[in-house]
Amino acid sequence: MIQDELNQIKARLEATSIAPWESVIEGRDQEGGSSFIMTGIEKGENIWGENRGEDLYLSGGTNADLDFIAHARQDIPRLLEEIERLKSIVDGK
Repeated sequence: MIQDELNQIKARLEATSIAPWESVIEGRDQEGGSSFIMTGIEKGENIWGENRGEDLYLSGGTNADLDFIAHARQDIPRLLEEIERLKSIVDGK
């Protein structure tokens, strides 16, 4: 993977809604309402606090899809950090 590709991934990541993202699944995480991705709230933080971002609603897909998309917002930065760490070892920096 070339640096330009990593930079493009970072740019897409930085353009997204504030992290962290968490999937909220109807019937699993809440009794009623729609399934959605809640943005900007850390575990244990007041979900109605000022840090909460805009909720993301998807039409279609499975609960596993929603979980994957929500987790990707936290997983991708960690993967990018690991790629950069490994590249620095390989490059001897």
